[in-house]
Amino acid sequence: MTLTRIGLAFVVAAVLSTGVGAADYHHVHLTTSNATEAIGWYTRYLDCEPLTDRDDGVECGGAQVVFDSRPTLGSSQRTGIDHISFSYADLMAKMAELEAVGVGGSGVRLQRFPDGSTLRDIPGLFKVGFIFDPWGTRIELVEDDQTIGFHHIHLNASDPAATLAWYQESFGGESASLRNRIDGVRMGDIWLLAMPYEDGVPAATAGRAIDHIAFSVTDMDSAVSGLRSRDAEILEEPMVPSGGRTAARRAFIGGPDNVSLAVVEAGFAGVDAEIEVPVDITTELQPYTVPRTPWGTPDFQGVWTGDAAHGIPLQRPEDMTDLSSLTAEEAAARRERGTLGSIWGYESEWRDTTLGYVKSTPSRQVAMVIDPQDGRLPPMTAEAQARTANRVDTSGVRRIAEGPEDLSPWVRCITRSLVPTPGVYNNGMQIVQGPGHVALQREMIHETRVIPTDSSPHVGSDITSWLGDARGYWDGDTLVVEIRNFNGQVPYQGSSDNLTMTERYTRTGPDTLEYQFMLNDPTVWTRPWTGMFTFVRDETQYELVEYACHEGNYGMTNILSGARAREADEGR
Repeated sequence: MTLTRIGLAFVVAAVLSTGVGAADYHHVHLTTSNATEAIGWYTRYLDCEPLTDRDDGVECGGAQVVFDSRPTLGSSQRTGIDHISFSYADLMAKMAELEAVGVGGSGVRLQRFPDGSTLRDIPGLFKVGFIFDPWGTRIELVEDDQTIGFHHIHLNASDPAATLAWYQESFGGESASLRNRIDGVRMGDIWLLAMPYEDGVPAATAGRAIDHIAFSVTDMDSAVSGLRSRDAEILEEPMVPSGGRTAARRAFIGGPDNVSLAVVEAGFAGVDAEIEVPVDITTELQPYTVPRTPWGTPDFQGVWTGDAAHGIPLQRPEDMTDLSSLTAEEAAARRERGTLGSIWGYESEWRDTTLGYVKSTPSRQVAMVIDPQDGRLPPMTAEAQARTANRVDTSGVRRIAEGPEDLSPWVRCITRSLVPTPGVYNNGMQIVQGPGHVALQREMIHETRVIPTDSSPHVGSDITSWLGDARGYWDGDTLVVEIRNFNGQVPYQGSSDNLTMTERYTRTGPDTLEYQFMLNDPTVWTRPWTGMFTFVRDETQYELVEYACHEGNYGMTNILSGARAREADEGR
């Protein structure tokens, strides 16, 4: 087991006495995939404040929280540490505030009780509710006016009484009963509670959302010797960890129910982890000779993915007018925001773009628009501005779908977009070539375009389609694809059926494929504009999966059946 961990630390001070010498309850270690975004989330939703003397943590009502970055292996549920808890004076108001945030991935996911409620009043105890952070940590919110702020750690235990006795014998604390209802160990203002786990032995905490609990001791050697005498498993002998901010040592031991525990010397201040950042191959381009097919054209064949470009905004942000590229840290934080905001409440293992899960590092490209040079879309024509001004704002109107035609082409499994802008998943594109043709299949909605490259003319303008009529030709090492005859039912950034779209595909390295898209619609914009991002190839990891959209389109069924139910409720 590798026990050099990266994650999020709740540092809580509570002096106690123990048979292994004077000790402090030190921290609970939570794992996040991006520290910068974790700081923002815990500051925004759990009333924490960024630390003033370092850039990797926050303080939550006297409890210090330190963040590092590492992909998680899953939620804290069903592990030896089920959840952590915070207490608020008015829990009903706090839960209403969090529910109003919404279930978006970068927001707050609430856990509902069987009756659909998010808040339960337990007689003789207090009100409780549960939420999840975006990285899978289950968090219980309670209303306990005797302890405001960080409240307790709740263990899953095969034998709760024996587990609590082990912690008290090993690390001290006071055996007590919370509100005379729940047995636990009181460590200063912090409770350690345990609930019975009925499904055998809980899963290991190492690498999960809540990774381990830590205790601080003044005499490390004596403490570890005492634990060893109790047959505790020493997973890592005392040592100064690589990147330790002080000379204080740390050891890891195995606690009951697969809980990882750290023992640290007084003065331990965490680790500055050196994370190897791979080269961003989408921007660090080198001279490259493009391979050829047997018939002499540039060879683009293979499976490519846009994952590296996920999170790049279409237009240059107004506060980045003079920035040529992001730093690796800024790019990672942007990727994390895009990933968290793209799927509602899914765990990280469902997201193709989760940091650390794909080999391509996030692109440091500032924006997709490369022409105009300011990275912004050109002005709209007077005609388009008039259409926009006369459009009725229906954003606040509750619409009831009469049929499938009222829903988007994506929901209807027709197409997602004219431009394959990377999302949180299904960003693959497979290219197959033959003499005179190139076939491009997008993973999202599994649509395939077979593009002639033999100088054949476009079809007549009276024949239109969702993705238009594409004709290609080779411009040196670049495949140029001109697309006309759109039906206008899949507008991109307000485009119309007058759009002409030109794509340019160029291999820039063994595993990179630059994609440019120029949109020319004189009825919408005063001039053409061009965007660009880079596809990456990784034959060792990425493959296209079937996008069985029609076969599994329960969303369509549920939307329409819900609409009919709503009509019945309203007496329509």
